[in-house]
Amino acid sequence: MAFVPLVPIGDPLNRVADDRVADEHRAALATLEARLRDRRAEVHAGWGPAYVERVHKKGKLTARERLAALIDPGSEVHEVGTFVNYGEVFPGDQKSPAAGVVCAIARVEGRLCMVIANDNTVASGAWWPRTPEKIQRAQTMALRLRLPTIYLVDCSGLFLPEQSRSFPGATGAGHIFKMNSLLSAHGVPQLAGVFGDCIAGGGYMPIISDRVYMTEQAYMVIAGAALIKGAKSQKITSLDIGGPEIHVHRSGCADVRVPDDETCLLELRREIARLPSSGAAYYRGDAAPIAPRLSPAELPGVLPTDHREAYDAHQVLARLVDQSLFWEVMPEVGEEMICGVGRVGGLWTGFVINRQGLVGDPERPGARRPAGILYRGGIAKISAFSRACNDDGIPLVWLQDISGFDIGHEAEAHGLLAYGSSLIYTNSTNTVPMFTVLLRKASGAGYYAMAGLPYDPVVQLSTCLSRQSVMEGRTLAIAAYNTKLDDDFQIVATDPAERAKIEAGMKEVEQRIERDMDPFVAARQLDTDEIVEIGALRSWLEVLIEASYQSTGSRRIKNPRIWSMHDLRVLVGGPR
Repeated sequence: MAFVPLVPIGDPLNRVADDRVADEHRAALATLEARLRDRRAEVHAGWGPAYVERVHKKGKLTARERLAALIDPGSEVHEVGTFVNYGEVFPGDQKSPAAGVVCAIARVEGRLCMVIANDNTVASGAWWPRTPEKIQRAQTMALRLRLPTIYLVDCSGLFLPEQSRSFPGATGAGHIFKMNSLLSAHGVPQLAGVFGDCIAGGGYMPIISDRVYMTEQAYMVIAGAALIKGAKSQKITSLDIGGPEIHVHRSGCADVRVPDDETCLLELRREIARLPSSGAAYYRGDAAPIAPRLSPAELPGVLPTDHREAYDAHQVLARLVDQSLFWEVMPEVGEEMICGVGRVGGLWTGFVINRQGLVGDPERPGARRPAGILYRGGIAKISAFSRACNDDGIPLVWLQDISGFDIGHEAEAHGLLAYGSSLIYTNSTNTVPMFTVLLRKASGAGYYAMAGLPYDPVVQLSTCLSRQSVMEGRTLAIAAYNTKLDDDFQIVATDPAERAKIEAGMKEVEQRIERDMDPFVAARQLDTDEIVEIGALRSWLEVLIEASYQSTGSRRIKNPRIWSMHDLRVLVGGPR
């Protein structure tokens, strides 16, 4: 029973696709990922060199320089929310790259931490529309994974011209402080370094942290000097009101006074070093992290950029799991879905992925039907697998490339609504960390059922190929103009002017839906957490899975000897 029957999966790339096809896939994806890299560089530049120079003239570091100095040398930063507000223009023709805040999972003194840093090159670290939601999303990730959270605070408060979009409401700026409180209530370590302006909400943000450090240039105030001068006619500086002299030595709102940014970051690293080390090595046991036998760098040659083109989903898994070893669970049922267990970085991980192409139809022996769709057997299978992962404490990765649920008279007769509701209930109530990757299609209720963002995965990643929508543009245009079309979806009207108007309307709807499916639209609106290069998926999963095992005692993690997964194997496949 204790044996986890891992077997090699996957084939060399030259067996998966001939050189011409693989080159075509790589070339098409390379164009999209070059755009991703260019836009990421644009965001990382903030408001540009002039604003970086302004920060340096004050003797301070920028937010990204602080992050680079904080993390372990040579370690990688995994940023989330890079493209929030991307392309949006605010009053005064102003933009807010990354919504004016850097949020990243990064390694500090060997521990994975969530770092939240106000970008002081963008309106002095002000909070724009969606900035509070982005910070809260990062705090939620930290809470779910019990990641120590480090705030690098340099915040001038709300961007006042747009205060109505960031001050009120359930996820307004004040909700950040509730998340501070929840993290504290759950015992998640929080540290704050205060480096400069800390006005209004920016002043509240560090206070609940376990330790607060202030540099000589830092101040925390409910209202700054300009407001006090206007309200009370007092000539006084913000440092006089709430600098380290006040908050370290008189109010007790901060703990330690340090001379500069560099010293503050060193002290924050020392604080993290005091925490218990990661539990990941314990849960690995004697297993070491081993790279996949088939390189993740080959994934661009495996995945077609055309969402209508099929591929072998096993080839994707083979380039994500350690040594390309995988235990497929319940292969006898629900052929359209693949689920099973492998290791990522030496740690057990569950996977669910949509099979592509054609699969057998159990209702009609010998017949075939399209995969990438949820049928009764597949829904029941992944529901049971999701429950088993939750029971066994195995982090679960959902790799989506789904067109939705089966539809029609037979689907309704089979009770797909009820089976789908069971899956949704399972994923809604799971407490094990779940992560979702939108490989290509993420359509309709299938996106929900496979742990899309509304069902609260800890992190949802998109690739440059991902397409989130209820339905494809052409299909939606037909649905929108259904009353104008016959049974063959041809325009009924005979008047040339009316026909031209309907054709133009359908084309406009189709094009708008296609534009809205761009992953940058989703990322701008916080409808996905990050857009990543396909070849980087393995790196992301290594970090997310390790983060799932880092904190000991926060959730149940069962020894493989007593996994529920073994019961499924016997019940579905028969005695072994």
